[in-house]
Amino acid sequence: MIRTLFVILSAASLFVLSGVAQAAPAIQNLNALRAVAEQFLMAQAAGLPGEVSVKVGAVDPRTALAHCPAPEAFLQPGARAWGKTTVGVRCTAPSSWTIFIQAQVNVKADYVAAAVPLAQGQAVEQGQLMLVKGDIAAMPNGIVTDMAQAIGRTPTVSLAAGTPLRLDLLRSKPVVQQNQAVRLVLSGNGFSVSAEGRAIGTAGEGQVVQVRTPSGTVVSGTAKAGGMVEVAF
Repeated sequence: MIRTLFVILSAASLFVLSGVAQAAPAIQNLNALRAVAEQFLMAQAAGLPGEVSVKVGAVDPRTALAHCPAPEAFLQPGARAWGKTTVGVRCTAPSSWTIFIQAQVNVKADYVAAAVPLAQGQAVEQGQLMLVKGDIAAMPNGIVTDMAQAIGRTPTVSLAAGTPLRLDLLRSKPVVQQNQAVRLVLSGNGFSVSAEGRAIGTAGEGQVVQVRTPSGTVVSGTAKAGGMVEVAF
């Protein structure tokens, strides 16, 4: 009798434990989240020149998150997708959670540097430049990777030899000079009108410049090559 009762109680216990195990939610695989972060960073760096390498940091193994069928990686506002960065991975359903993972993205590529000292305001020539290989992900935004981006532009400050060039340190070659006669092109929805004017300032291509018309009216437009200023309505 006692033996029979023991067998019944053991079977009942196994049934209850089995039910608890089935009811327990699945735990998220943390390595899968690291893989999501790595794939995201590789996609973000796809447009960068050079050889990209991504190293995603470890996640605290004590972290317990509910399983997510479709975790989504993201960057916080203002964060860069290269260099030392932090990637967020979140789940919205069936559970809602967010985790942040440290990562390092290196981009080994050629960048443009000054081969000789560059004087402020003097147009840059190809012979004054050189290509250097390095990790551009560790450099500020706007690093120049093509000499064509620098040739003809003028440094806004004097630069020592070996200085990596950045776009914010270079001013575009002027296409419109102060007091130059220019052709105004006024365009809008379905129409385009040309007029003459005189530039009030100096501007590189794509920069905004003011122009005075023969009637004395001052308008602002975008400087274009060939002494043209485009005004949109």
